[in-house]
Amino acid sequence: MTTQESTVSQTPQNPSPNAKTPQPPPSVIRLWRPAAQRNLRNQWSKLVSLKNQWVSVSSSGRSHVHVSTGFGCSKRDAKIRAKACMKLAKQQVGIVTQMANAAQSMRCFLRGASDSPVLQFSSSSENGNDSGDCGGTPVYLFWSISSFESFAQELVQMFALELNLKRLLVLELLAISCEEDLCFDELSWSSELYAGEFDDLSICYLYSKETNKPVPPRVKEMKSGAFAAQFSHQPDSDVLQVYLTIWLAEVNVNMNRIKEIFHVIGEEMHVNLS
Repeated sequence: MTTQESTVSQTPQNPSPNAKTPQPPPSVIRLWRPAAQRNLRNQWSKLVSLKNQWVSVSSSGRSHVHVSTGFGCSKRDAKIRAKACMKLAKQQVGIVTQMANAAQSMRCFLRGASDSPVLQFSSSSENGNDSGDCGGTPVYLFWSISSFESFAQELVQMFALELNLKRLLVLELLAISCEEDLCFDELSWSSELYAGEFDDLSICYLYSKETNKPVPPRVKEMKSGAFAAQFSHQPDSDVLQVYLTIWLAEVNVNMNRIKEIFHVIGEEMHVNLS
């Protein structure tokens, strides 16, 4: 199977300025801003924690890659390696799913009527006319919520692209590790690694409802796919070395850019995100 041109599917765009609700009265803004600030701190703290989880899981996964690329394994070893690969894939999907949820939970919506004597706020909308950004009001000093969302979506896209590439490698390693009676009858890019995986990939914008398949993997900035998935039970040593190199490189995750994003967000919020 040769991958075709792909992108992270259905990535949400920043809200249009025309979609913003009119600014509410100053009395509402004074109450909305602290609630919005608390929510943003919570969501960005989650993103920092999830980034650290990714680094930890990715590091531990390197040993699985080293082991899984060995030759001459026994039937028992092949089964152990296949299970390890699937467990690793599920962990990383879970991390990126939580990242996507955090990036989509940055808005702060008014609960009830704005003229209520007691105003409450929520991360979910009860009113289709409320965009959750208080009419584009700066949350701290300069940025509206859409600016925070833009940075969060950039982070999610990095990890989503890398997740999809690692998913390809996991499938290849499963093919290497498995014998006919151990794993899938017919392994392909459309194989679901665990029950509910495609639902999780949809949250990460990695599943196309148009094709009913996961979107093909790619490297960031590349307009066309460059990966041919063979799913061979007997790959040569050069192919195995390529798998290992790609896994270790994490070509879609720019850690310098990630540090920069957390730094500028932390400066705007006056918190240390590390």
